[in-house]
Amino acid sequence: MKTTIKKYIPADGFAGLKENFKADAISGFIVFLLALPLSLGIAKASEFPPIMGLITAIIGGLFVSFFMGSRLSIKGPAAGLIVIVAGAVADFGQGDPILGWKLALGAMVVAGLMQIVFGLLKLGKLADFFPLSAIHGMLAAIGIIIIVKQMPVLLNDNPILSKGMGPFELLWNIPNFIKNLDPKAAIIGVISLLIMLLWPLIKNKTLKRIPAALLVLVFAIPAELYMDFANTEPSYALLEVGSLMDNLNINASFDGISQTGTFIKYVIMFALVGTLESLLTVKAVDMLDSYKRKSNMNKDLIATGIGNTIAAFLGGIPMISEVARSSANVANGAKTRWANFFHGFFILVFLLLAAPILEMIPNSALAAMLVAVGIKLTHPREFKHIFKIGKEQLAIFLVTILVTLGEDLLIGIVAGMLLKIVIHMFNGTPISSFFKAPTLVSRLGDKYVVEIDKAAVFTNYLGIKRDLEDIPQGLEITIDLHKTNLVDHSVMENLEHFKNEYESNGGTVIFKGLEHHKAMSDHPFAARKKQTKTSI
Repeated sequence: MKTTIKKYIPADGFAGLKENFKADAISGFIVFLLALPLSLGIAKASEFPPIMGLITAIIGGLFVSFFMGSRLSIKGPAAGLIVIVAGAVADFGQGDPILGWKLALGAMVVAGLMQIVFGLLKLGKLADFFPLSAIHGMLAAIGIIIIVKQMPVLLNDNPILSKGMGPFELLWNIPNFIKNLDPKAAIIGVISLLIMLLWPLIKNKTLKRIPAALLVLVFAIPAELYMDFANTEPSYALLEVGSLMDNLNINASFDGISQTGTFIKYVIMFALVGTLESLLTVKAVDMLDSYKRKSNMNKDLIATGIGNTIAAFLGGIPMISEVARSSANVANGAKTRWANFFHGFFILVFLLLAAPILEMIPNSALAAMLVAVGIKLTHPREFKHIFKIGKEQLAIFLVTILVTLGEDLLIGIVAGMLLKIVIHMFNGTPISSFFKAPTLVSRLGDKYVVEIDKAAVFTNYLGIKRDLEDIPQGLEITIDLHKTNLVDHSVMENLEHFKNEYESNGGTVIFKGLEHHKAMSDHPFAARKKQTKTSI
């Protein structure tokens, strides 16, 4: 008789707090050191009062931890939403940033409620609907926008001069920002950027545990004091934070509903982009979890929506499961959700006891942190990676970037999706199968065969995934694709993720029927098109 050894899994809830207190507290503290300056910088770049970034991080840690469906993700402000938040403040305020902030909060409250509804409707699989190349293009475009918007701040150029400029205009004006740079602030900004970019290259594992953002503060604050910024620099050179108690009010206003088109646009963008980023991060963190725990995506989405609704009422910036902090959390040995709790706890303690220190931070140092985040999002290796998957994926990636830069995120990702649909049509995908893949599931004893007909593409993958997830764990599944005309890149990658996840739970997944398909590149996740005698 075969005996099974039960694999150790860290306890959850208060039992997990007792069992893993030391590991989670240490990881939470290290993540706090990373989250503190980034939360301030993200809020400021989003045209929100900087302290509102900390309020969101505190809510995401102290409150959302108890409800979230993931164990290791860190909830807080994200650089990926800067573009949307700043755009909302500008469009709602029409030159009045305080009014724009309060009206944007109204749209954020509604978006948070939408996220709760998404979770209740079990739409946690929403991320699987969007083509991966378009999502990567959206993130790369966000990275470019962050870089060009933060360049004048890093160089401490007068913010009034760059106010209202679009991404392309900011890009053309970089030579002017360099020409008009402030020497003191620019020195701090450039050195801070070098620290952010070079510190991750350090090989020593112990040193790498120290967040680069903390090193920036250790350098920038003494440098600012030595250069006497308070008396020699303009007021916009230093961060203005304010008191926690003075800012804890109901700040959201729903008067923005009168601007119907703008209101609906930003509700959709906050809910859609925030949800996508959060779900993709949770999926990525699950893959990093050494205990192979699977997050409850719907529960996590509900928790994030509740946190966003509360944060928006109090004036905070939107939160998601943030990828850099979540990855650092895993790397630093976190075991349970309590690491997220501790990260919020330490931010609250610091804000109550040491807030004056925050106002010594030069804005150029915060800008350097954000530029480093932008560089990661739009690094040349992203372009190279997409090109390796296929030329058609690069086209979708680039179109998404260019349309996003010229218009906005929503139109950009729609443009990427439409281009991918057009490419699929040229590759023989029948219109009837775009949103429904004819799938036949057969059981033969302890084996299942899943036959997919016509096409397996990003728009119909949710149906395929639903059928796959209905199959019990621990069995053998054969996914037969020989009747498909096309299997696109998103489906190839998602099927591989399904295979890895299913096999980690003791099952077996076999792919069959792709021998007559031609891969569009040498990449293992490249799209595959069926070859016929009439194929060119």
